[in-house]
Amino acid sequence: MSTTRLLTLFSVFLFSFGTAFAQTSTIAVAANMKDAFIEIAAAYKATGKSELRVVYGSSGNFATQIMNGAPFNLFIAADEQFPLELFSNGRTTDEGVVYAIGKLAILTKTSSGIRLLDSKTDIAKAISKANKIAIAKPELAPYGRAAVQYLKAEGLSDLAKDKLVYADNIGAATTYVMSGAADIGFTALSLAKSPEVTKQTSFLLVDTKLYEPIKQRMVLIKGAPQESVDLYRFMQGHQAKSILQRYGYTTP
Repeated sequence: MSTTRLLTLFSVFLFSFGTAFAQTSTIAVAANMKDAFIEIAAAYKATGKSELRVVYGSSGNFATQIMNGAPFNLFIAADEQFPLELFSNGRTTDEGVVYAIGKLAILTKTSSGIRLLDSKTDIAKAISKANKIAIAKPELAPYGRAAVQYLKAEGLSDLAKDKLVYADNIGAATTYVMSGAADIGFTALSLAKSPEVTKQTSFLLVDTKLYEPIKQRMVLIKGAPQESVDLYRFMQGHQAKSILQRYGYTTP
């Protein structure tokens, strides 16, 4: 085979590879969604779709990264604030949609000896007994913000404030409890219900009247490839909603 033909074939290969790479969807997913989204992504792929690049983290960090040009195509956030800020700054195709409403839970490791009972008095006792209480940074993570609202609403802020340890996202806060680094933690119900987490912990669902509704919105970033658009639509379908509901979310 001639050198010219080899170079031509190599050029075609590079072009094809580059085009495929450029069209691979990169999805930013809020940490509270990790277990549910793993199932959703598998169901989506089963429809004949290609693999997705998925990154989990805090909604606040993702919003900052997208504003600075990070190559995400779809942002599946844990609240409305950050997606709507991106929209107002011209980064998204539109305002997106609310795909789920999340719930806050209090988590403790079974071996800690701390019992979570559903009364303000009993929660105060648990907080008093705990050495450390894990919470996601409220400026970055909506579930951290909801936890702060709950503590204030129940008059428990002063009791808890010197024991709080802050994580970058709700997944990390949950890990603090599972590892024993914190005796109690505030987490998403979806993570508390995860099979891996339930093996080692127990949880108490927080009264939804004690914090602002956690409306989770997703938005397509401008220039998103068709794979991202298809996933965005899939997230609004019956199959994805069924998975979300199993993990404790309410769906529109």
